[in-house]
Amino acid sequence: MDQNLRREIILDNYTNPANRKTIEDDAYIKVNTNNSSCIDNIDLFVKIKEGIIEDIKFTGEACAISTASTSIMTKELKGKTLEEAKMFIKDFYNMIEEEDYDRENLNEALAFDEIYKQANRKTCATLPYKGFEKALEIFEKE
Repeated sequence: MDQNLRREIILDNYTNPANRKTIEDDAYIKVNTNNSSCIDNIDLFVKIKEGIIEDIKFTGEACAISTASTSIMTKELKGKTLEEAKMFIKDFYNMIEEEDYDRENLNEALAFDEIYKQANRKTCATLPYKGFEKALEIFEKE
């Protein structure tokens, strides 16, 4: 991905994050995900109905990378089946770890395709995905 486009996507999702809103609704699974070594602290609100991610929102305080990654993740996962979401997450992790992944599946998340060059930022970029996985664990236990 072109360096300027990468910066533009990250900056736009940081300054104008999609799906940033607190939800007070028992139909949503609420999980917290944070990085103990920095300011990143995000609450995710996930609504899954009949195996489809019906809605996903977030709130919290985080760096530009975590906020942008969360914004992009919420846009990408909303409307996906659980299997599609799991594949998206797998592709994202594989991209971050420089393993084989489906570029066509990641869309705006490709803005993080060189994050591996900054190992300390991997945690920032993957933080919302770890939170979403917690929400999936809760959903699957219910």
